[in-house]
Amino acid sequence: MHKGSKGFSLIELLIVVAILLVIAAIAIPNFLHSKVAANQASAVASLRSLNTAEVAYASTYSSGFSANMVYLAPPTSGGNPNSTAAGFIDSVLAAGAKSGYSFAYSAGAADSLGRINSFNFIAVPMNSFVGRNYYYIDQAGVIRMNASTTAGASDSPIGG
Repeated sequence: MHKGSKGFSLIELLIVVAILLVIAAIAIPNFLHSKVAANQASAVASLRSLNTAEVAYASTYSSGFSANMVYLAPPTSGGNPNSTAAGFIDSVLAAGAKSGYSFAYSAGAADSLGRINSFNFIAVPMNSFVGRNYYYIDQAGVIRMNASTTAGASDSPIGG
């Protein structure tokens, strides 16, 4: 090399690359944990929205709770809301999947007047990279969680 040449030596570049790899090794697991926590918070918020939508459906149409989750979705052709397309939730959530969780709805049996007086929703992570907890809510409005299998009415309620 000439005395007046400028630039980085190979050793200096290798040291910079090594430092960047160490920083990445620390940051990536924290990022993934944050993503899982955000998806789980989104699942809980979606269950709250679904519960609110069911209560609004029952009070608006005076026929008990909806027969299925699609009834809570907006009308597909831009028409007016009705009992089979009430418009209480967005079409993404009505499709049954959001933020790495799949949502399933179960309506209770109809009474002698045809009213459905109970329901429940479960939220299941699509894989362990998007969420680790399973959630459940019913007409009581209490969200319950299970860390290892599908949540149900006997699981512990979540805080807050």
